[in-house]
Parts: sequence; C-alpha cells; structure tokens
Amino acid sequence: MGFDKGHFKIVSTGHYTPEAVLTNRDLEKMVDTTDEWITSRTGIRERRIANGKTTSDLATLASRNALEKANYDKNDIDLIIVATFTPDLKSPSVACMVQAKLGLDKPGIMAFDINAACTGFIYALNIAERMLHSGLYKSALVIGAEVISKVMDYKDRNTCVLFGDGAGAVILEKDESREVLFNISSKGDQDLILYVDEYINMDGPKVYQFASRVIESSIRGLMEFGNMDTAMIRKIIPHQANIRIIKSASKALDIPLESFFINIHKYGNTSAASIPIALDEMLEDEATQADDKIVLVGFGAGLTYGACSLTL
Repeated sequence: MGFDKGHFKIVSTGHYTPEAVLTNRDLEKMVDTTDEWITSRTGIRERRIANGKTTSDLATLASRNALEKANYDKNDIDLIIVATFTPDLKSPSVACMVQAKLGLDKPGIMAFDINAACTGFIYALNIAERMLHSGLYKSALVIGAEVISKVMDYKDRNTCVLFGDGAGAVILEKDESREVLFNISSKGDQDLILYVDEYINMDGPKVYQFASRVIESSIRGLMEFGNMDTAMIRKIIPHQANIRIIKSASKALDIPLESFFINIHKYGNTSAASIPIALDEMLEDEATQADDKIVLVGFGAGLTYGACSLTL
C-alpha cells in the first residue's frame, strides 16, 4: 500500500450534474431489464445524461459552482488537475480546456489530466497535495468529471444501467493545521475485467469481488496508518458504484451504513466524478463541524484503489 501524509484545507466544493434524467423505467424500454431488477441489485434509480455537453463543460460548471460558493478569486488558482477517462479530445487535456473556459490566462498555471478511472479523484488529490507541499503552487482546483454516456452501449444491459454523467470540483490550499492521509495502490489488470475501448466492457462478478475486498482493506489500512478508530470518522464517502458493495464494506468494517454517504440512487456510477459530487452534496446536506474527519474511498479499472482522510 502507498501511504502518504500531507496537509491542505478544502476552501470550497462544487458539483454539476446535467438536467436530463435517464430513469430505470426509461431503460426498460431500451433493454431487457426492469426497474426492480436494477434497484435491488445496484441501488440506482436514475442517472444524468450530458446530451451534448462535453466533459470540460461539466467540469467548468462544477468549478464555477465551487468558486461562487466561496466567492473565491479564480485568479488565485495556479494548478488545475482533472481526473477523467472521458476527455473531450485525446489532446488537449480537459484541464487546459477548463482553464480557457474559466478565463485563467495568467502565466505560471499548470493544468493536466490524470486517468485512474473511478479512483482518479483520490489520486488527483494526492498529486495536488504534493504539488502544494512543494511551495511552487498556492491554490489547486481538483476536478473529477465524466461523460460516460458517450462510451456506453445502450444495448448492453449489464453496463448501461450502471453509469451516468457529472462533475465535482474542490479548491484546495495548503494548511499545516489540516492533516490529510492517503492509502493508494494499484494492481495491474492483465485480464481486463473492466476496460473501455469504443464502449465500457466489464466482468461484473469479478469487479464486484475486487471492489468488495479493496474498499474494506483501503479503509482499514488508512485507519491503522492514521491511528484512527471508527468513532473519529464523521462520514465515509465511497465511490458510488453499487449499493451492495457499500453494504458489504459496512458489514465487514462493523461501521453502520448510516455512516456512509450514499447518493447512487440519483446519479449511478459517475466514475471519477462520483466522490467529489458526493462530497459536495454531503457538505450541503449535513451539519459538519471544524475538525470532523471524512474518509473518501474509491476503486476502479486498472485496477486502482485507495482511500483518503480529510480534516474539515
């Protein structure tokens, strides 16, 4: 496991999900499935579809939401990292396109994308922390954004019921009083149990077995590294892939399901966007206090996985 310790504060969070909703009832008309089957096996009731908006559009809207909430001066941003596997183009990066759409034209800004699939946002946070720690950067905009509908085969009932589009963003600044812990790893997947070419392809049972195992081990390892017990954790925000995976982790860790923030019923699996969307919604919906610890945990193609604890 790759353990790391650093420091930053979350200045603001934001998200954007497209207006168009694709419900389970809609999918009943497209493939051989039912609302009851999808809901009982995944916890998903609906998902959002970009309908012409690009990944950089969604990422920009999420970023503007974060900027507006904090009345933050966008010109303070000097680092932009976007986690995505669905960029607008092979090049340039979504991050550079977000930079342009936000009107950030001062010299000295670094902008780039990373692809760690559904764990991408946690990887991006770790990279941003290291770059802030270097002292060369003062303010990082970290985004998870996906338009998965463009790589979705809506004739494949095993995958098309799972995924949706969306984006979440956070603004970070270095703060030595706010400790951040990481437990990040990857396991090279030669068998390609989850991959994307023209469309998403997935061996569902094998992905489920992998995810159920690493969500527990990632959190347990993080708690041991940080000398944390469950009473210290205000909320766990898991990657929103399948409600059964979250319930399995809850049982294995002996942590009540109520301690996990869940919004999969509204958005489905939005890959790198799912954790920042959920983080923003949790901060909007639930009362939190200074020094509350939040644990983020993700897993995805690669195979990538990892967890992060933040101090609010």
